[in-house]
Amino acid sequence: IAHADEISGQVGDNLRAAREWLPRAREILTIKRDVPLPLGLANLVAGAPDNTRLAALYERFEFKTWRRELQFAAEALSEENKQTPSTSAAPKNYETILTEAQFERWFENILRADLVALDTSAGADSQPARLVGLSFAITAGEAAYLPLAHNYPGAPQQLDRDQILARLKPWLEDPARPKLGHNLKYDAHVLADHGITLRGIAHDTLLQSYVLESHRTHDLDNLAHRHLNRKTLTYAEVVGKGVSSIDFGQVALDRATEYAAEDVDVALQLQAILHPRIAADVGLLAVYRDIEMRLLPVLFAMERAGVLIDAALLDAQSAELGTKMLAAESEAHRLAEQPFNLNSPKQIQEILFDKLRIPVIKKTPSGTPSTDEDVLQQLALNYPLPKLLLEYRGLTKLKSTYTDKLPRMVNAATGRVHTTYGQAVAVTGRLASNDPNLQNIPVRTAEGRRIREAFVAAPGAHIVSADYSQIELRIMAHISQDPRLLEAFGASEDIHRATAAEIFGVTIDQVSSEQRRYVKAINFGLIYGMSSFGLAAQLGIERSAAQLYMERYFARYTGVADYMRRTRESARENGYVETVFGRKLWLPEIRGGSGPRRQAAERAAINAPMQGTAADLIKLAMIAVHDWLRDATLQSRLIMQVHDELVLEVTAQELERVTSELPKLMTGVARLDAPLVADIGVGPNWEQAH
Repeated sequence: IAHADEISGQVGDNLRAAREWLPRAREILTIKRDVPLPLGLANLVAGAPDNTRLAALYERFEFKTWRRELQFAAEALSEENKQTPSTSAAPKNYETILTEAQFERWFENILRADLVALDTSAGADSQPARLVGLSFAITAGEAAYLPLAHNYPGAPQQLDRDQILARLKPWLEDPARPKLGHNLKYDAHVLADHGITLRGIAHDTLLQSYVLESHRTHDLDNLAHRHLNRKTLTYAEVVGKGVSSIDFGQVALDRATEYAAEDVDVALQLQAILHPRIAADVGLLAVYRDIEMRLLPVLFAMERAGVLIDAALLDAQSAELGTKMLAAESEAHRLAEQPFNLNSPKQIQEILFDKLRIPVIKKTPSGTPSTDEDVLQQLALNYPLPKLLLEYRGLTKLKSTYTDKLPRMVNAATGRVHTTYGQAVAVTGRLASNDPNLQNIPVRTAEGRRIREAFVAAPGAHIVSADYSQIELRIMAHISQDPRLLEAFGASEDIHRATAAEIFGVTIDQVSSEQRRYVKAINFGLIYGMSSFGLAAQLGIERSAAQLYMERYFARYTGVADYMRRTRESARENGYVETVFGRKLWLPEIRGGSGPRRQAAERAAINAPMQGTAADLIKLAMIAVHDWLRDATLQSRLIMQVHDELVLEVTAQELERVTSELPKLMTGVARLDAPLVADIGVGPNWEQAH
């Protein structure tokens, strides 16, 4: 105000015009602090929401999203109250089995029971697994822990493990004796390491939770809290964390009993809550019973089989990658005109934005220029150093994640690498692969494809690859019922060329390679909810041109446009979408959250039914192939599953029979209006089988 006359332009004019009013404005904006209040700070505590008054307020002020969320929450609570028994804690009666008499009493009850909850306790990170104990539950609130290998100082005498397993083996291997557990695939591995094949797996609460709510966590502790209102004793609380953790065999028996018996007790109680909810929905019951539960033994068999790795080839590739990394590093130093650490985001930031003056595209939450992969990819279109940094990062990942690591993960007993398939991880129903992750090996670069050459067949066998052709586009045609897409697939036409002919108004023979490339990007982009901006960036064209192509697409394929509209509306109304087979894929963000998160949920709503249906199809194919190989008593076996692809190790004698039967098995698991097609490849290694 004191310098108002010295400020020029519109800002000065506005200031001078308001100068006399500003003191009054300040007075109005100043909070009055001398008003007596009827409440103190202690009274200003949020209470429970009054949903009836909230609903009225939301209705009055037209807060439609909040009103829908409130209604959805009320419906969900009502449904849970109808289907969920009282969460009052059942009394706990847990027993430690230390005598023959105790074991005989429990064993007699187990043999008489209609369903038994089972769990194994094993030594940490031991290969093969070292069984420490078993736990059982038959009725809620009652469970027993049978310790077999606790060996801390002063540990009580325990029953002989070999004798006990010999007694239990007929029951454990009897398919007519139903067992229940949480993640029983793990327990099957532990028992298999002791010469026992676990059969009669009737229910798994991990899979029940996953089928009901794939978007949530499914560990036993969270499920107990969510459905039983119960705080459980966690594994970390029993054995500790980090360097101070101990082996389960070192845990005192009273503590071990509390933990292990509670696990089977909780699983039994969860089964009584979760399974009726699944059984009440025909679609979910089919997904649980006919897909997930039947897949469990298939995944177990694949994990046991493992895959043969050519460690020497990987060592040679690792050396080559190291040489290429050094060359890339030297070239990066030349472009930067100084040495720097290519693994340091801070030094990269200083080189790119401070020294080379490359424009900043986005910043990190802390305000510094970002050097993440998206940024480098955009900069790589115009600058050589970001492109080189991306190449270096790709080489580094291949070397550290695969060529260096895979040889160290070969199991000494089998000579193979054994991944673990996560059956209850991805929201869409897809499988996950861990330790090692065999589903993320890059295949867009020559170096990445070469890694697959190290996945080899055993002597006298071949690697056979079988994958569904354009599976998600076929599912899109089936779900959308677009007549043009269905006609193209029904005529076995090249779908991208046929679509290009429609969009560009030419015959199929006149479609150019560039037109086909554009349409291929549109076809797959639509599946993932790509915008015109994203399409323009992918194709390197103007956004207006990308928008025009998309408009032409929807004008010709009206069924697809209608499907996308219907799906968004249904997802917003229900909070989920469904696969062709009835799997529910929940989208929590679609009714709330920020604009970007809600938009991402809407894009996911378009893609989820297709990706989820594709996941269901490949699972059904795995079941069909595994069962056929078993029933035909063939030596060939499934060894990997990667997205829409099955990988088998097939003996030379069975090659012709397997390659002839595989397409029929895979295409026969379901009948879609766009016919399923399976492509088969054969080779001495995974790469050459493509």
